[in-house]
Amino acid sequence: MSLRSPVLVAALLAATAAAAAPLPDESPHKTLGVGSCASSTCHGAAGPWKGSNVLQTEYHVWLRGDKHARAYAVLRNDRSKAIAARLGLKEPAHRAAVCLDCHAHNVPAAKREKEFVLADGVACEACHGPAERWVRSHVEPGATHAANVAAGLYAGANVEQRARLCLSCHFGNARKFVTHRMMGAGHPRLSFELDTFSRIGPVHYRIDEDWGRRKGAWDGVSSWAVGQAVAAQELLKMLLDPARGRDGLFPELALFDCHACHQPMANRRNKGRLPAGPGAVRLNDSGLLMLKRIVPRVDAAAGAEFGRQADRLHQALASGSGGASELRATLQLVERLLPAVIAHRFSVEDLRAMVAALLEDGMAGQYSDYAGAEQATMALQSLTQGLRQRGALPQGAAQASLKRLLATVAEDESYKADAFQSALREFRNALETGARR
Repeated sequence: MSLRSPVLVAALLAATAAAAAPLPDESPHKTLGVGSCASSTCHGAAGPWKGSNVLQTEYHVWLRGDKHARAYAVLRNDRSKAIAARLGLKEPAHRAAVCLDCHAHNVPAAKREKEFVLADGVACEACHGPAERWVRSHVEPGATHAANVAAGLYAGANVEQRARLCLSCHFGNARKFVTHRMMGAGHPRLSFELDTFSRIGPVHYRIDEDWGRRKGAWDGVSSWAVGQAVAAQELLKMLLDPARGRDGLFPELALFDCHACHQPMANRRNKGRLPAGPGAVRLNDSGLLMLKRIVPRVDAAAGAEFGRQADRLHQALASGSGGASELRATLQLVERLLPAVIAHRFSVEDLRAMVAALLEDGMAGQYSDYAGAEQATMALQSLTQGLRQRGALPQGAAQASLKRLLATVAEDESYKADAFQSALREFRNALETGARR
C-alpha cells in the first residue's frame, strides 16, 4: 500500500481523531467511583446474565483476580516505603503523586465525586473513562457504543487508544514515567506487549459477534503490531523531550537497555548487536526491532526505508554524531507509518513471513539483549496464536517448545542468549513439523 493511497489517507484521519481523545486521567468529566458500577444489577452480578450482551460480572473479575485492583495497596508495603525513602519523597508512596499517577486513578479533587475512593487503585474509570456523562445513558434502550464514546467513555476497543492508555503507565508518557532513579531506588523494570497483556488480564469481556457489531473486529495480531508502533513512537518522543530525555548531564537511562550496562565486565551480553557494535549503550529499542518486521508486510518500500533509518539511528547514537536529527527523522517515519499499520489487515501470509523473519533474526544473534528476546518471544506467541485462530497451524502445535522458549525470558537477570537461541531453534523445528501435519 502506498504511503499516499486513499486507504492510508482515511486511516490517517481516523488515527488522528483517535489520538486526540484524552486519556481517562485527562478527561474533563467527573469520576464517580467503583460503587457506581458494582451493584448486583449492574456489573457486580454473581454470575453471567442470560440474554445480556455483556457478562455483568466485571466488577468481581476485577476485584478478585486483576492486579489493577491491588495497585494502590502495593504502595503501602515495605518495598514501596523503602523506594519513597531512597528517593527522598516528601510524602509516603501512597500519597505521592509520582506513585499515585499510575497506581491509582489520580484525578484532581475537583473531578472526584463523594463516592470516589483513591484506594480502589486502577479501577473501572481509570480505563473506561470518568462516567459522569455516560453512566446513565449507556444502559438506556437503544444506547450505542459510539454514543457512549461521544459522552466520554474511553474507546478502549480502538486498538490505538487502548495502546496509548496501557502504555501511559506500563511504559510512560510526557506526564508520568518510571525513571532510572526510581528503578535505582528499587522500582521493578517495566515490560509490556499489548496483545499478551490484553489476554492475561484476566479478561472481563466476551469477544463474540455482538462485540464485533458494536465495536469492530478484535484482532490479536493487529493489537501486537499497533502496540509496537505506539511504543516505538512514545520512546522516540521521550528521547526528544527535554523534560524527559535527560537526567542532568546524562540521558534518561531508563530509555536505554538496562543490560547494556548492568552486567559484570566479563559477561559478553553486550558483545555488540550491529549496527551499533560492542560496548554501545543501546536504546531500549525492542519496539523498533519488531517494527522492522511489521512494516515490510504493510508496505514493502516503506519497510526497506524503515530498516535503513533504524540503522542510521543506532549508528548516530553510537557515534555521538547527529543523534537528535536521526531521532526526529525516525519519529517522523514512525508517525507516517502508524496509520498504515492500524489500517492493515494481516493475512496468513503476513503472519508466516513475520514469524520467519523473527526466527531468522534470533538465529542470527539479533536478540543477544534481553529486552529484544523478551519482545520477540511475546511476538512469536501472538503470531502463532493468530495462525491457529485462522486454521493455518494445528491446535497444540509447538506449544511445548513455546513454553520452553518463554522460560528462557522469564527472568531478565538470568537471561542467557545461548539458551534462548537453543530454545528458539527447537521452536522453529516444532513449527515446521506442525505445519506439515
